[in-house]
Amino acid sequence: MPDIILTTLNAKFIHTAFGLRCLLANLGGLQDRTQLLEFDINQRPLEIADALLAYQPKIICLGVYIWNTVPATELVAILKRVRPETIVVLGGPEVSFETESQPIVELADYVITGEGDLAVGELCAQLLAGQRPRQKIRPAEPPALARLASPYDAYNDRDISHRLIYVEASRGCPFACEFCLSAGDAPVRFFPLPALLDQFQKLLDRGVRHFKFVDRSFNLNLPTALAILDFFQARYQPGLFLHLEMMPDRFPDSLRERLVRYPAGSLQLEIGIQTFNPEVGNRIQRRQDFTAIDENLRFLRIHTSAHLHTDLIAGLPGESLESFAQGFDRLVALNPQEIQVGMLKRLRGAAIARHDDEWKMIYHPQPPYEILQNRLLDFATVQRLRRFARFWDLTANSGHFVETTPLIWREDRSPFAAFLRWTDWVFAQAGGQHGIALTRLTEWLFRYLTEKLGQAPAQVGPVLGSDYQRTGHSDKPPFLRDYLGADTDPGAKPARSGLLKRQARRQG
Repeated sequence: MPDIILTTLNAKFIHTAFGLRCLLANLGGLQDRTQLLEFDINQRPLEIADALLAYQPKIICLGVYIWNTVPATELVAILKRVRPETIVVLGGPEVSFETESQPIVELADYVITGEGDLAVGELCAQLLAGQRPRQKIRPAEPPALARLASPYDAYNDRDISHRLIYVEASRGCPFACEFCLSAGDAPVRFFPLPALLDQFQKLLDRGVRHFKFVDRSFNLNLPTALAILDFFQARYQPGLFLHLEMMPDRFPDSLRERLVRYPAGSLQLEIGIQTFNPEVGNRIQRRQDFTAIDENLRFLRIHTSAHLHTDLIAGLPGESLESFAQGFDRLVALNPQEIQVGMLKRLRGAAIARHDDEWKMIYHPQPPYEILQNRLLDFATVQRLRRFARFWDLTANSGHFVETTPLIWREDRSPFAAFLRWTDWVFAQAGGQHGIALTRLTEWLFRYLTEKLGQAPAQVGPVLGSDYQRTGHSDKPPFLRDYLGADTDPGAKPARSGLLKRQARRQG
């Protein structure tokens, strides 16, 4: 039976807890006394407690994040009621700030704030030696990355076969964007490159083909970025896929040259714009070269095969509905494959809280702490924006309606305004229901385009039918029967994009 359990509740089964693997790798002589166990938020806290306590551990170290803090609080409450002698140690961004107001912190024995790679092992060694430090909240200084043991051996064969593999080349962020916890992570530190590339080679040798980099700004240090891109390009084989978060206004020629070399399906670039309003950007300490952003996105879209995943945040202090609409329309014109519309969150410890009084910022009291209203956006407007984000994901970002979506704004100067009207209409049809079957959404889209916008069924039908069949559906819904091709593959299955989703401390 292990003395120590490292655990967390992931957002989904497919996710792996990279932080736990960093802890495990740096436990030194305690590794043999430690078990790593992962759960997800769809599992009941009572069942998780049962699984944990079956090991009879002396210490349970639990990672707490914005997506799991509610069930994690219930889990700790159960653990301390049933086995009060079991020591519970918390860590993670959600409990690294404002600890005095959190019920989960009150329930736990210790909380390590900041980067706990080395601090967790030091505390566990004391506890197992019979020492009980009096200090409950234990700040951890950022460790020198060269001192840290590599976490990549902690990925097992099951992880490699069925789950996302996270890697990192750096920690920290050079910017001070007030909506983001990474704003406090200066300076940026880099892992020693030769040793890191050796680890990547080992992962490749073990069959890893999808690498999701968690770096906040992969293209900050160009020599490092170029070396990593050259490394993977030289070892390219079908199935290789890199997810990289890039600064939007930093794509010099040397970086562009590398990105052009990658074939379709091998790169996803996450590019956070957040706002195109320079006044709003300055207010929240996010200063960007918008001309460079336009030029870079055009280049990437035209000259590379990278899948561009861009981000905007709705609800920023001082951003009106009209300002957000202008930014959204500007981004649509640049034609990225995805535009993620995220609602502003008031993350614990983020400096965005300083605008609460001036801009009347009101947030939901429960995770994920999303904006409810502010001085420029009343509650009803924020709810419309939230629905807009949902239906944009279902319609535009899903990949199911690539050719059809632009028909929504074909006769409108503003894609945002046109899509907002579609959002209002489809929400009324759905009656507030959360889950919507693809066939039903397709039918509503056909009706909206033909009945509400007056577009000719003979023009809409073939486009919508092409989208429906292109994603692998072989059935013929009645409203599309006259527009679908005669030859379909009855054994066809819906296509899977294979694109990796984000899991990070940043917004959106």
